[in-house]
Parts: sequence; structure tokens; C-alpha cells
Amino acid sequence: MITPVLENPPRPRLPEWLRIKLPTTQSYAATRSLLGELRLHTVCESAKCPNHWECWSRGTATFMIAGDRCTRACGFCAVDTAKPLPLEPDEPQRVAEATRRMRLRHVVITAVARDDVPDGGAAHFAQTIEAVRAANPGIVIEVLTSDFNDRDDAIDTVLAARPHIFNHNLETVRRLTPTVRSRATYDRSLSVLRKAKARGEPGMFTKSGLMLGLGEHDDEVLAALRDLRAVGCDVLTLGQYLQPSRTNLPVVEFVSPAKFVAFGDAARELGFVHVASGPMVRSSYHADEFDAAPADAEAQRTLAASQSR
Repeated sequence: MITPVLENPPRPRLPEWLRIKLPTTQSYAATRSLLGELRLHTVCESAKCPNHWECWSRGTATFMIAGDRCTRACGFCAVDTAKPLPLEPDEPQRVAEATRRMRLRHVVITAVARDDVPDGGAAHFAQTIEAVRAANPGIVIEVLTSDFNDRDDAIDTVLAARPHIFNHNLETVRRLTPTVRSRATYDRSLSVLRKAKARGEPGMFTKSGLMLGLGEHDDEVLAALRDLRAVGCDVLTLGQYLQPSRTNLPVVEFVSPAKFVAFGDAARELGFVHVASGPMVRSSYHADEFDAAPADAEAQRTLAASQSR
């Protein structure tokens, strides 16, 4: 008897802890309207983030600059892979205006990978940071960048604009990186974070995150956390990978909330200043809950240690 092969096997049913209610609030509608008016992209929509309903209802969004077409094709990501359009010179000002109107205290600015541009879009990042700071003094600015192919000049361009938090995601454990990520390498990402920590302004925090549920083993996750701490990474996010479409990598495991708690505790013991670990956590989810204003990283570690006891 020949067993038929299913081209599109059904996706596993979500466990209770991953089922969310979709809010319908005026704040959500206002956020959506503003983003449309200013012609801005968000990773919330482009990457099909499951939290975008909640975040938009809270009046927050993660801005995705440099277009909505990526030059890479990572197995986990829903952002379109296509030839990018030219960078829009007025986009930094439009992002800045959005942060002003939304009265944001903390903004996360990310971008598609732009391997078609010599600096990977680093100057566009810097211009956006500077425009946001001018329009919204006092705002905490967090950037979530690509690896810029580990080019020193590109990394330095972003750092020269003085973001408060420099985030670059490791995404997964070493063994799974070739399958999960396009063009990126595990060691290159660690190198980017090491350089950012060494060259950034005093008091700037570095941040990274991993998705769980792609088939990683517990010891591999802990090894990745140690590798991140070895390059001085301060802030960590751990969240559940959810398959955004049938063309993306399948979920191997729905990691239990208890295991996320255990990984979070292990990360704090390793010395991370701030850890967000849970099934619905994403790189920028509730990013404003980390107080990046104090420039004393040791004081942040002391506070985090006292809170974990």
C-alpha cells in the first residue's frame, strides 16, 4: 500500500497559551490610520507578527524602514524577498513625524536587509535616528539591524547616530543557522554584537533574541546564551517561533511557558541586564518595559538580580 504524500500538511493546533483575543479599540484604528497616512511600513504587518493587534491598540509599532522588499530569504520570515525599490529620502522624516504624533517614549526601528546598497542601508538608519531625535527629544531609540555583512563602516555609521539600544538578532542556535537564516552566519552575528558593544557610546545597550521551537536542544540554547554574554550582549528576548505561512519553516515544538521561565532564569544568572522570555515575546514586544535611560549597566544588572530573587 502506498501512503499518499501531503504537499501541505496541516499545521499543528495552537496550544491554549498561544491563543490570543483580537482587540478592537479606537487606538488600534488610529495607529493603522496614521501609518497609512504617512506611508510607513511596520514589521508588525510585513512579518505577520501575532502581537500587532495588541501593540497597535497600545499605540505602539515597530517601524520598518528601507522598504518592504528584502534581499534575503530567511526560512522563518514572512517579509517578501524581491528586488528592492530605491530608498526614499523623506522616509526618516515620516518616521519621526509618526513618533511625534504617537507621543512615543521608546521607538524600535528595524529594516529589511538591503544587500543591494553598498552600506546595507546603514546611512538610512542613521538619518532616521537623527530625524526621530530632532522631532521627539528624550525618546529612547532602539534599532534592530541586519548584520550589514559585518562591515565595520556600516556598523560605525549606525553607532555614530547614537542609538540607545543596538539590537541584532542571533535568531537561532548554531546548528540550525544554515537552515533558518539566509546568508547570515552565527559567528558573523556575534561579531556584529561584539563590535557594537565595543564601539558604541558609553551606556548604550546591546540586545539580541532567539526563536524557540525550531528543533533546537536545551543545551544548544544555553550555549547560545553564553555566546551572547561573551560578546557583551546586555538584553535578551526569547519567544516561540510561529510559522507565518505554509512556505516558511514548520514549527517543530511548542515550547511550554515553564521552559521559557527556566531559560529566562538561566539568562539572568548569566548576567543579562534585562530578559523577556515567553511564548509571545518578540524582539520589540513591550520593548519600552526595559528602562534604557540609565547609562550605568552595572546598576541595571543589580536591579535585575534583585528582581529575580
